[in-house]
Amino acid sequence: MSIAKPLAATPVRGHLSLLVLCLMLPLLSACGFNTIPTREEQAKAAWSEVLNQYQRRADLIPNLVETVKGYAAQEREVLEGVVEARAKATQVQVSPDMLTDPEAFKAFQESQAGLSGALSRLLAVVENYPDLKSSQNFLALQAQLEGTENRIAVARRDYIEAVRLYNTSLKTLPSMLWAMFWFTGNEPYETFTISEEKMDVPSVNFGTSSGG
Repeated sequence: MSIAKPLAATPVRGHLSLLVLCLMLPLLSACGFNTIPTREEQAKAAWSEVLNQYQRRADLIPNLVETVKGYAAQEREVLEGVVEARAKATQVQVSPDMLTDPEAFKAFQESQAGLSGALSRLLAVVENYPDLKSSQNFLALQAQLEGTENRIAVARRDYIEAVRLYNTSLKTLPSMLWAMFWFTGNEPYETFTISEEKMDVPSVNFGTSSGG
C-alpha cells in the first residue's frame, strides 16, 4: 500500500508538466525565445546565397579567360592575374565557423576583392580589342558576368541585413536574456567591412552602350 501512491502520482505529475509546458510555449515564443535561432538561420541562409553567387562567378571565369586569350594572348600578365586571383579565391576554406572568426572572414573578403580587381583589369584590356568585344561568345560571357555581379551585390546586401538583425538580437532585450541563459554558445556574426571601393563590381561594357 505504501508503494502504490508514488506510482500513481508519477503519470499525474508527468501530465501536469506536459500541460504546463504546452501553456508556456506560446509565452516563450511571444517573449522572443525564437528570435535568436530564427535570425541565426536567416543569416546562414543569406550567407549561403553569397557563397553561391561567388561560386557562380568563379565558374564563369575559365571560359572568359580562354575567350580573351583567343583574341589577346599577348595580354599574358593580365590573364595570369585573373587565373591566380581565382585560384586564391576558391582556395579559401569556407566553413560555418568562418562567420564568427574575424580573421577567416577577412581572408575571404580579401580574396574575393582581389578577384574583383583582376576582373576589372581584364575588362579594361578588352577595350583595346574590337574584334573580341564584338565576339558573340564574349558578349554572352559578359552578360552572364554582369548578371552574376549584380546577384553578388544583392546577396551581400541581404546578408549584411540578416547579420544586423541577428547580432542585434544578441544585444537587445528581451532576446538578450535568452542569449545569456539559453543560447550561451551563440556569437555575433562577421559582416562585410572593407570599403565599397574595393568591393565594387567590375565595370562591364557590352559594346552596346552609347559610349561603345
